[in-house]
Amino acid sequence: MYGIVNKAIQDLVTDNFGAEKWEEVREKSGVDVDFFLSNEPYDDDITYKLAGAAAEVLNISVGEVLNAFGEWWVLKTGKEKYGGLMEAGGNNLKEFLINLPLFHNRIMLMYPKLTPPEFKVSNIEENSIYIHYHSKREGLQEFVRGLLVGLSKMYMIDSKIELMQSRDDGNTHEIFKVSW
Repeated sequence: MYGIVNKAIQDLVTDNFGAEKWEEVREKSGVDVDFFLSNEPYDDDITYKLAGAAAEVLNISVGEVLNAFGEWWVLKTGKEKYGGLMEAGGNNLKEFLINLPLFHNRIMLMYPKLTPPEFKVSNIEENSIYIHYHSKREGLQEFVRGLLVGLSKMYMIDSKIELMQSRDDGNTHEIFKVSW
């Protein structure tokens, strides 16, 4: 993953729990990087180690860390770093989610070594949509749930996010139903 991801984890911990907690997370993770360069690729293992260490230090589950990070990614990192791109995604939550499959195509222009997930949509209804999440990376479904929560908050929509299908159950990908 790119350094911007690891930097966002650092910012989440630092802004919410303080610099001392971040140092504790970094030490516990065994990650020997003092600062992350946003547009440099890093091994995925670093991100997983940081999330695991944050869970231990903050005494919450890795799923809770990933969920909080997904929400943070949209509301802080996304808005600050990609504000125009986020705004161009749609005028409301439904439009943004319908356009989500195209979002990473635009991001890949900025990060050419990116291996993004693939999103597809189905079951588009007036007040709900299914988001299909395909990725070579496993264990990030709670991050995606957090992203969907963050997008809902960005559009000031009260939503319900249900995991309809998971790779944990032997399926090929995750499916989330987003209702509002």
